Amino acid sequence: MTPGVRPLVLSLSLLAAAILAGCGRSEAQGGPPMAPPVSAAPAVSRDVTLYDEFSGRLEAVESVEVRSRVAGTLQSVHFRDGQELQRGAPMFSIDARPFTAELARLEAQLASARNAAALADTEVLRTRKLLEQKAVSQQEADQAEAAARNASAAVKAAEAAVAAARLNVEYTQIRAPIAGRASRANVTPGNLVGVGDPVLTTLVAQDKVHAWFDVSEQAWLRVRGQFKGKAAPQVEMALADESGFPHAGSVDFVDNRLNPATGAIRVRALFDNKERRFVPGLYARLRLAGGSASKAVLTPDRAIGTDQTKRYVFVVGADKTAQFREVQLGPLVGGGMRIIAGGLKAGELVVVNGLQRVRPGAPVQAQVLAVDAQGQPVEAPPPGAAPAASAPAKS
Repeated sequence: MTPGVRPLVLSLSLLAAAILAGCGRSEAQGGPPMAPPVSAAPAVSRDVTLYDEFSGRLEAVESVEVRSRVAGTLQSVHFRDGQELQRGAPMFSIDARPFTAELARLEAQLASARNAAALADTEVLRTRKLLEQKAVSQQEADQAEAAARNASAAVKAAEAAVAAARLNVEYTQIRAPIAGRASRANVTPGNLVGVGDPVLTTLVAQDKVHAWFDVSEQAWLRVRGQFKGKAAPQVEMALADESGFPHAGSVDFVDNRLNPATGAIRVRALFDNKERRFVPGLYARLRLAGGSASKAVLTPDRAIGTDQTKRYVFVVGADKTAQFREVQLGPLVGGGMRIIAGGLKAGELVVVNGLQRVRPGAPVQAQVLAVDAQGQPVEAPPPGAAPAASAPAKS
């Protein structure tokens, strides 16, 4: 081959290779699309208890406005703002000197009244002896007995005045009427306080709290069967920052009629607050069981898609294609599972991961996941991952 021909042959060979490669890419681009990998889990059927959820507010079981029962100068405050107090703990002191002096005066009057009563009794005895000797008239004897009775009544009046004065002295020491947490002191030492005004502070009980909520007429008709027995219906609660309903309590009051303006009945539940998690005034979510357990079809809530006003799932068919299925939703139950009221049967494979890669009628490469006792899919370990080490047996 001549030197001029060899470069020409090489150029033609490279051009042919490029053309063949381009044809191969075109065929690849025009071929059938790859089936996207997804995870699917069977819809399950199990007994579930339906719940009705409500919104409410927490209130203290006991709440007291602490006021003075005597007028005087506030001498001292015996608690820190926000301190938790036991029943009977000292809270405020009012200057007791005027009340102590008044008590001493009344005790002296009581002693004088008792002396006068003793003298009147002696006079009665003397008059009776003289009456037997006809040394005095019957009228004088009657007057002596009346004077004795008056003296006895004066003693009782003096005793009552002393008892009231002692109460006033006790009232100068204001003590916690209930066990609970105090607010701030509204009055500082040195200020004058009156009888019942102003409010010195407030005290709220801490050991238990009430949750008040309104139950609609429809919900009441579902749950009213629980209120017919002697056992208090159970209610579950969660605070605004909590998931699920981790706190259990019981209904301890139901109003005697529905409010016609709201179409709801007022209900109160009682919860323990030993850990001091609950503060009166907090928002709470509550739920009541709507009746006995019944069979329902469930699937993970994350498997449900939204298309404008529709809710749907993708079901993996026997031909390994994704089937669009519109569903009617029921309430959420524990573990992130959603009750499907219609459109899905138990045992059908529902796409739970990779939903955004699926198109109706398109083939999918589905990895079928096992489910736990609640129906929640158990994620398969990645390929090549070592199996989880089993816990050592206990001796």
